[in-house]
Amino acid sequence: MEKQEIEYYKKSGLIASQVKKFAKSFIKPDMPLLEIADKIESEIIKLGGQPAFPVNLSINEIAAHYTPNMQDKTLANGLLKIDLGVEVEGCVADTAFSIDLTPDNRFKEMIELNEKILESELKSVKFSSSVGDIGNSAQSTIDDFNRKNKKEYVTIKNLSGHELGSYRIHAGLTIPNHANENNTQLKDVAIAIEPFVTTGRGEIYNSSNSEIFMLEDPEKNTRDKDARVLLAFIRENYKTKPFCKRWLEKAGFKKINIFLAQMVQQSILHNFPVLIEKNKSPVSQAEDTVLILKDEVIVTTR
Repeated sequence: MEKQEIEYYKKSGLIASQVKKFAKSFIKPDMPLLEIADKIESEIIKLGGQPAFPVNLSINEIAAHYTPNMQDKTLANGLLKIDLGVEVEGCVADTAFSIDLTPDNRFKEMIELNEKILESELKSVKFSSSVGDIGNSAQSTIDDFNRKNKKEYVTIKNLSGHELGSYRIHAGLTIPNHANENNTQLKDVAIAIEPFVTTGRGEIYNSSNSEIFMLEDPEKNTRDKDARVLLAFIRENYKTKPFCKRWLEKAGFKKINIFLAQMVQQSILHNFPVLIEKNKSPVSQAEDTVLILKDEVIVTTR
């Protein structure tokens, strides 16, 4: 990894850590999700970065991929997960945390366990350590907690951490949060470590389509003249990063739903589904970004 690239990763991570602290300072129960999203994304830009993807604000059994549209009236409640990303010159920082907004703090234990699992995974990372080392660390931590406390928490098996690439949130390699035998070594790479915890089945399913899209085929074009203008804007401003409808509305575009639907049908765009725990059980999330270099391991989002 080149020196300049490392510096960009560090900068995006620093901004992400500052925005995370900012978000924790203002999020309160019954605050509109739209207001939370706007404040977080505006702060990223104010600090010199760009959103790497629309901030995910997922409540209770919704594990990921929920971001509000401009008409969304949903209020923050229950177990809220805030997943935010920062991009600087294509180098991405991805971080997430959970907040218990219930009056009786019923999710406090789950959140603390989730953070403990993340810590154990981060401690397992060294230059040339394997993907399996991370997952095995997570499994050991949750099994130990359950045994000592007579609990039945599980990590979500089909949601994983991931490699980060240039303008890409998911660059190929997946980082499971459960015991596995993946011996792929981690060298000169940026990864997001991202455990999800629940008392449910530990699996998610694809629900309705979300407000989040991404270029699936950057070279493919659409026949509609007005849709091509929108597509050109998406290519120039987001490249291969996820984006959402409200960003396009703020940019002044009309007929967005029609054009986006056309481009999804033509396999130009991918529309992310909202991800929900199979038993409809609440889910918590914790995440940090790690640079694994020969001379050091850097948690950029701390």
